[in-house]
Order: sequence, then structure tokens, then C-alpha cells
Amino acid sequence: MTRSTLVIAAIAALVLPTTAGAQDLEHGKEIFRLCTQCHGEDGAGNPLSLAPSIAGQPQWYVKAQLTNFRKGLRGVHPNDLGGLRMYPMSLSLKTDQDVDDVAAYVAGMPAPKLPATVEGNAEAGKTTFATCAACHGPEGAGNEAVHAPRLAGTSDWYLVESLKKFKAGIRGGNPANQNSVLMRGMSMSLANDEAIHNVVAYIHTLGK
Repeated sequence: MTRSTLVIAAIAALVLPTTAGAQDLEHGKEIFRLCTQCHGEDGAGNPLSLAPSIAGQPQWYVKAQLTNFRKGLRGVHPNDLGGLRMYPMSLSLKTDQDVDDVAAYVAGMPAPKLPATVEGNAEAGKTTFATCAACHGPEGAGNEAVHAPRLAGTSDWYLVESLKKFKAGIRGGNPANQNSVLMRGMSMSLANDEAIHNVVAYIHTLGK
């Protein structure tokens, strides 16, 4: 190899983007077609399919949850109907690259404006949310450093169902999923369904 060839190769390595580890959004979009059956074309979700809004969720969180489903750390409890639907769907993602690509595509979708479907006392829920804010942030924007997802703009019915599942041990019972175990412990501070509805009603006001 001549000196000039080496120089050209070095320049190309600096200038041209590498594809290793990069996300292929077109491939992600293609994969997402399967997801639209439940989550909808715009990723806004469908409560009848037990599918929450996912559009605009952080890429790290979408990837983490898909990975949990694929590994059987989520979606295998017999009382988790939504999870039981999602678990086999996650297995259609054959490689980690598939997960990266669809997670990147979902994260790039515009987050929809969702209507309130849960009745609760948002003012009472604001007081309760002070505990949640330690991880999820005062505006419910989430915090990757502590593995806390964005709550603002999330389907309110899904938040209610998730908190109930955590309290019942349907989620958070697998010690291999430490973040979920932690959330189960936090959910126990919610005394009853009224407290759950109140804090979710407050979360729905965030990010407006």
C-alpha cells in the first residue's frame, strides 16, 4: 500500500461515519410496522390492546424494556396480561441491532398529546409526587442515570395499571430486574387505589 493510499484511508476514517453500532432508522421503521398493530401508527397506544403510548420515549428506556421482555425479565407473570402480549412480540427482534434500531425510531417519533382518562385529585397527587420526583424529576422528565423513565406524557391508564402491578408483585418480583424491584418498593408507599389515581392525575398535568 502506497503512502498516498494510506493518507486517503486515514482521511476517510475521520470523515466518513462508521456504521458499527449506529442505528438504522429505516430498518427501525420497518420493524415498527409490527408494533403498530397495538401501539398505533403514531405510537400513541391503545388501551383496548393494553398498549401504552411509546412515541417519544427515551431511546435508552425503550431499549431497556425491550431487552427485559426478550430476556423474560418482564411479561411472563400469569397476571400481567399486557406483558404476556408483549413478551412474544419482543422475541421477533432477533438481534441487539434490531432492538437498537426500533428503539431509536420510536424515540424519534413526536410524543402525542394524550387525553386524561383517569379521575383523581391532582392537588393531592402533587404532594405524593414529591417522592417520585427524586428519581423521575420534578417535571416527570425521567433520569437515565438512575434508570427512571419519563412519566410526563405517558398514558395515564397505563401508569395506574403499572403502579397496581408493582404493588401486587406482578411486576418487581424478579430479583434479576433490580430497577423493577426498586419500583415495587416505592409503590408500596401508595396506600390505596385513590392515592394511585391522585398521583397519576397530577402526572398528567406535567409537561403541558
